[in-house]
Amino acid sequence: MKRPRLIPTIVVLLTGGLIALLIYGVVNTGADDSLDAKVKAGQRPPAPGADVKLQQLDGKGSLSLAQLRGKIVVLNFWASWCEPCRAEAPVLINAQKQLGGRGIVLGASYKDFADESRAFERRYAINYPTVRDDELKLAPLFGTTKLPETFVIDAKGRVVAIGRGQLDQKFLDGAIKRAEQQG
Repeated sequence: MKRPRLIPTIVVLLTGGLIALLIYGVVNTGADDSLDAKVKAGQRPPAPGADVKLQQLDGKGSLSLAQLRGKIVVLNFWASWCEPCRAEAPVLINAQKQLGGRGIVLGASYKDFADESRAFERRYAINYPTVRDDELKLAPLFGTTKLPETFVIDAKGRVVAIGRGQLDQKFLDGAIKRAEQQG
């Protein structure tokens, strides 16, 4: 009695399929041209979404990154429900004081209720403007999916540093210093 060759045939087909997927993956893996990779390589890519206008949390009109050209911008995506966002608030407040007229910290509330964002700002005595990105018009352009995330942008509108996660004073001081250097 002959044994069916079905099992060896299935194994061969599955192995061939896996090898084909592996080859496809290797061939289609190009250079990482993400914002993070460019900044890590020392490049200064243009900040995405410069012309995206978002409503200010205080209701005093809208604001875009293009309107802030000529200043260093520390763009921070945050939400009132984010514990690390609360912890880093003093660092951003201090950065705004240090920047003075040559720069600005710009908060961008991420999928947050306006009332809760305003309560957060009162509780932590936030001294910089915040725009509302509740419809996610800006955050995805920066690849933001988790909070907090911070992008330091030089006066020419180029990203010089990225902080994904809670930032500290040392990181922010170094990032602002890089933004001040012409490159």
